[in-house]
Amino acid sequence: MADHQARPGEVALDLDPGAARDAQLCFIGRIRSPWTDRAGCPRNLTRAREAGGGGSVLVDPPFRPGLSGLAPGQAIILLYWMHQARRDLIVQNPAHGDGPRGTFALRSPVRPNPVSLGVVRITALDADAGRIDIDAIDCLDGTPLIDIKPWLPGVDIPPGHAS
Repeated sequence: MADHQARPGEVALDLDPGAARDAQLCFIGRIRSPWTDRAGCPRNLTRAREAGGGGSVLVDPPFRPGLSGLAPGQAIILLYWMHQARRDLIVQNPAHGDGPRGTFALRSPVRPNPVSLGVVRITALDADAGRIDIDAIDCLDGTPLIDIKPWLPGVDIPPGHAS
């Protein structure tokens, strides 16, 4: 994005990953959130929960049968495309950080492929309408949804961590 003011130590790529046509994604729906601009959007799910930032996932009709087996109270993993994020920084200097770090050492949406991941809890579900209400979300209203996966204890806990 041209309006980004470079911070000391940041490094931009010589190419625009958004111009590459080497993969095709099929968005399966959109995320509805209370956040309409980046300035007001929480940086992460913890902050979204603190702000009361619940939301909903709207799944497009062809994909709604895939919601079978999900239930309120269940934790799910959402993968979403941060469509308004910059894609050309490979080293970033976050305002809240202690100096420049590589993009892959950060959870920033600014990355070559702006895929974000959120582990959320289902608060309500209407599978026929393709609507999943969730406890929190940290993306802008209308963000494209890539995938939904169940969060599985024992599978989604890193080795050496208690479940």
